[in-house]
Amino acid sequence: MRCAAILVAAGSGVRMGAGLPKALMPLGGRPLLAWAADVLMNSPAVEMLVVVGPPGHEAEVFAALGDGDAEVAVVPGGESRSHSVALGLEAVPPGVEYVLVHDAARPLIAPALIPAVLEGIADADGAIAAAPLADTPKRVDAEREITETPGREGLWLAQTPQAFRAEVLREAVMHAAELGRLHDATDCASLVEGVGGRVRVVPNAAPNMKVTTPSDVRIAELLLGERDAG
Repeated sequence: MRCAAILVAAGSGVRMGAGLPKALMPLGGRPLLAWAADVLMNSPAVEMLVVVGPPGHEAEVFAALGDGDAEVAVVPGGESRSHSVALGLEAVPPGVEYVLVHDAARPLIAPALIPAVLEGIADADGAIAAAPLADTPKRVDAEREITETPGREGLWLAQTPQAFRAEVLREAVMHAAELGRLHDATDCASLVEGVGGRVRVVPNAAPNMKVTTPSDVRIAELLLGERDAG
């Protein structure tokens, strides 16, 4: 199994108010992206890591990376998350069979989750880390009035990493771009679903939060500290 990982780290971080790209902001004494990059670079399942960073900050992104066994490439990101994934795919060699995509904003990725997601593909086209919905969902209108209460059964919250057969992900990205819908996708699984691909979920009970607000930084630092202490 030949696998390349794409680490999406091109977000501007406006909501963080840190004055620098989110992937380069400090988290536990290191740039945010370094935490996930270390796990990916040192995974036996990953032969190559493509880091899609904020345009103009390629040197800083490369300097933030530690040592690892995987080959590394750093490329500038695009106008949206899916556009950044597309640019990362361009750096993945044709012979790679599987592509795993992970958000740098999820620094708590467990090493075991990488092979679990890859193995979860089996005879499908992809597999994603996910957790079943625990809270009651509500659908609301423009005035924030509740219009529907869908049942929780069968509803899962998508996470990353997400892994796919490389040729299927390439086809999905190209299809979305041709339809002008590439920028609308919030994850890669929805792109693959758009070309009729079969994607499975891999249950993940471990903390895998996404750092999106300043308060998330402190929570992530506490969880990382507990993990390292353990």
